[in-house]
Amino acid sequence: MKRREFLSSLAVLGVASTLPAAGKAAEVSGGQPWEPGKIQTPPAPPRKGGLQFFTQHEFETVGAIAECFIPADELSISGKEAGCATFIDRQLAGDYGRAATLYRRGRFIKGTPEQGPQSALTPAERYRQGLKALDTATHKRFGKDFVALSTEQQEQLLHAMEANNLDLGPEVDTKVLFELLLQNVREGFLADPIYGGNKGMASWNMIGFPGARYDFRDLLSKKGQKLNIIPTSLIDNSL
Repeated sequence: MKRREFLSSLAVLGVASTLPAAGKAAEVSGGQPWEPGKIQTPPAPPRKGGLQFFTQHEFETVGAIAECFIPADELSISGKEAGCATFIDRQLAGDYGRAATLYRRGRFIKGTPEQGPQSALTPAERYRQGLKALDTATHKRFGKDFVALSTEQQEQLLHAMEANNLDLGPEVDTKVLFELLLQNVREGFLADPIYGGNKGMASWNMIGFPGARYDFRDLLSKKGQKLNIIPTSLIDNSL
């Protein structure tokens, strides 16, 4: 993916749409999360240091995906170098991974793509299930795990996922998994470094974002001037 395509797509994640007409949506099978055998054990609370949710192999797989989404160029480092996989690992180990703020008690109805995923699965469960299914698919096609493939092969698979043309099995919605990966890599690349990504504030330096500053009163009088503000992270203000 070219960097200009990545940047231009930042604003198109949420597209408004009308709700589907009553009776036209199919109910998702699989039962309700509170039924016997349906309740999933949430990830353990975040640990200090090291990986908090991913296995090492999962971490390397997400790093390779981040490298494909945001390759290094003359403007900045890559998504992998920026720590996007670390950011995602920490998010999945916390409330985001457990979907703590989402309603998940069904009934689940398969709606339009614009309505987002309608499922009892948490983001953490989607990642664990999806990354395993991705390796299974790459073994069928290339005889290797995703991380062992060439960059060209990895990009080929990701393009197939984006077009919903890669079969990841009956339990994985390929398009939803792709969009989740892309969204989280974007977030890791652009978030404050205190959350594990955006190493060295690389993306902020690239786009000229000043970061977590208290105010800009000292700059109000400098109209029409190039400010060359050095970005500031929450890390710098946390002492």
